[in-house]
Amino acid sequence: MKRYPLARDLGLWRYFSPPLSRPALALAHVFQPLLPKGLHGGRVSVSPVTFAGNPKTCCLLSEKGAQGELPCLIYFHGGGFVYGAARHHYRNAAAYAAGAGCRVLFVGYPLAPRAKYPEIFSACLAAYRGAVQDAAALGIDRECIAVGGDSAGGFLAADVVLRAGEEGLAAPCFAMLVYPVVGGGDTPSMRAFPDTPMWNARANRTMWQYVGAQPSLASHDLSAFPSAYLETAQFDCLHDEGINFARALRGAGVEVLLNETRGTMHGFDIAGNSRAAQEALSARVSALRAGFARGRQQ
Repeated sequence: MKRYPLARDLGLWRYFSPPLSRPALALAHVFQPLLPKGLHGGRVSVSPVTFAGNPKTCCLLSEKGAQGELPCLIYFHGGGFVYGAARHHYRNAAAYAAGAGCRVLFVGYPLAPRAKYPEIFSACLAAYRGAVQDAAALGIDRECIAVGGDSAGGFLAADVVLRAGEEGLAAPCFAMLVYPVVGGGDTPSMRAFPDTPMWNARANRTMWQYVGAQPSLASHDLSAFPSAYLETAQFDCLHDEGINFARALRGAGVEVLLNETRGTMHGFDIAGNSRAAQEALSARVSALRAGFARGRQQ
């Protein structure tokens, strides 16, 4: 692996890449759900939620003591479509709920390679549909629903936005895309970063092979997209497709706040105590609060 000038406080994660062999993923699918999520005893309460059309259990996170209908972030975790949510995904979700004064619907979904396209994507849309339809029962303000996701979850969030509009569902008021997969093809960063830690071009190719298809976001009408926050990592094969998607959104008349983090690799949130992770978390919370404020005004 080539050495990249990553921030030193990212620690040993600067040298780690998750295994993507089928045996390793089979073990992860068994044991990862058993690992502690780090949510109990914290600032949020957690309730399990299920939706028709999604075989996985979702979690509704709310700041303890929160009452009434609140804004909601519907969040899709990353993991290359093949890994379940990690501890830092739940940790960040709790921070979004507390920092933005909202509920967070943390969506579980079927994983590749056992699940294929379009099953994964349909399950995520089903969770969004269910949340919109059951908003009152879940304590969600229907006018202030945002979607978000990191990495592969960013693709799922964007896909839900676009397909929801095509199905006549109420559109979200905001989208938060964190170093997202967007299916951008052969970009300069994809060629430049075949061996970066956490994620790289080789891993990206394997991911799409497991998913069984590489759907395109560009085939949709992007003018229906809500205002968005889009974040990139510097040493990330997905950097350029994130930039290109932000440009495409702006070209369609969508307001986009672009945060290009520096000295970072894909998935740097895993180093939660790093300066980059803490600054990015603060930026996302601020963007969420602004997005919900706009939703109330519409």
